[in-house]
Amino acid sequence: MDTPLSVVVIGAGFSGLAAGVQLRRAGIEDFVILEKAGRVGGTWRENTYPGAACDIPSHLYSYSFEPNPKWSRAYGGQVEILAYLERVADKYQLRPHLRFGRHVEQARFAEDTGLWQVTTATGECFTARSIILGNGALHIPQSPAIPGLSTFTGKQFHSARWDHDYDLAGKRVAVIGTGASAIQFVPHIAPRVQQLHVFQRTPPWIVPKRDRVMSAAERWLFDHVPATHWIRRTGLYWLMESRVVGFAFAPKVNELIEKIVMRFIAEQVPDPRLREKLTPRYRFGCKRVLISNDYYPALQRDNVELVTERIEAVTPRGIRLADGSEREVDAIICGTGFRVTDYLSSIRIIGRNGVELNDAWRSSLRNYLGITVSGFPNLFLLMGPNTGLGHNSMIFMIEAQARYATQAIAAVRDRALSFIDVRPAVEQKFRAELSRKMKNTVWTTGCQSWYQTPDGEVFLWPGATFDYWRRTRRVDLEDFEQRPMVGKMLERNSPTSGTRSIDEISRAH
Repeated sequence: MDTPLSVVVIGAGFSGLAAGVQLRRAGIEDFVILEKAGRVGGTWRENTYPGAACDIPSHLYSYSFEPNPKWSRAYGGQVEILAYLERVADKYQLRPHLRFGRHVEQARFAEDTGLWQVTTATGECFTARSIILGNGALHIPQSPAIPGLSTFTGKQFHSARWDHDYDLAGKRVAVIGTGASAIQFVPHIAPRVQQLHVFQRTPPWIVPKRDRVMSAAERWLFDHVPATHWIRRTGLYWLMESRVVGFAFAPKVNELIEKIVMRFIAEQVPDPRLREKLTPRYRFGCKRVLISNDYYPALQRDNVELVTERIEAVTPRGIRLADGSEREVDAIICGTGFRVTDYLSSIRIIGRNGVELNDAWRSSLRNYLGITVSGFPNLFLLMGPNTGLGHNSMIFMIEAQARYATQAIAAVRDRALSFIDVRPAVEQKFRAELSRKMKNTVWTTGCQSWYQTPDGEVFLWPGATFDYWRRTRRVDLEDFEQRPMVGKMLERNSPTSGTRSIDEISRAH
């Protein structure tokens, strides 16, 4: 039997690359990063729609260990973020560990050996002591459940699968959905199309985007005086973090913010009828807060219509509404987000006693710190349940999780353990704590959002990010059942087994 790998990392976006960097820093070189696509980037590789950009400031939406002083704008665009991730893969020598075109179909744990068998769609099998899931939640497009959608004879695509070969110029276009993607691409396509119908179910809260070009002087300063970059990043962090008060602890604080945002809407939308359609009827922050300077102006163009009547069905030639009217269109673009709670549905992850993770999560997204799940030893999640944010940068959370997972994996290696498995009682205590804290947050004030499972369970982190950082700084092995290696298992996993070069790994796989 070949010596197993220490780790298989699944996904090569922000999470997977962060895991790779942390593993190399810990002296763990026998790992592979399996990526279903042909390049790194994750969400920023998949979403190439016009105007795609981040809603977290650039200098904060980047790794702490790899600052980028040369961001061209305050808020980075898709192309620039993707280029940043490509540079990280190069600089930290992750290319030899990357395996592209490997769509993982199944991971099965064998308790007698303490090993995971990871199988790809190409039939390859990778054996590893541990798995890090870095495949993220924003990669399976959510198609709207509208009768007749498949009967439409025109062009149809999701914003995350943008068809750049289809020319929208002069076309009659329908956009279904008004979430984070739609408010970015609508202003970009509105001037090109003949007619644009934007179908809105629930108006989002939208605040101004404080975007601007970073001057040459600023970029020079950030590059040559690193402390200035650190000051900007730190300032941005605490500015964003301050929002947690109104989101997670005292939602009534947001009532003042609502009044300020309502004035912004009034200034942006003079027409009272249109303004009424765009006014949210739920608490600020209950759904994702969006940022834009050009969405409201785009909706006021002569060739743009905001439609709030309920969609009854899609017909071969357009969209029929509940009032009986129909909008004939040449193309339908679905800006309807992602199947966030189903982000692992394409992978069968089978733990102890044959339990499949998706089945285990049907009643509750049970976990500990959003990183481990009882019954699934040596399995570590990045951006797992209850680690999402509504107020700050996910990169901060990803780094904390990658560090925690790497510490745990190093402990398994150094203590000659077959596996560690978080204790059910620890997991249950954590779940009870989350449930108690979640009751006081804005996310439970009555709206429906992608922050929730279908049965209403909120899967965000109900607190400050620095508290999460504190709790994940050190792995407490007392939280885990620990199974030592014995006999031949110990021989196969002697200390020398962790020193294989990446060339040896490449020849073995």
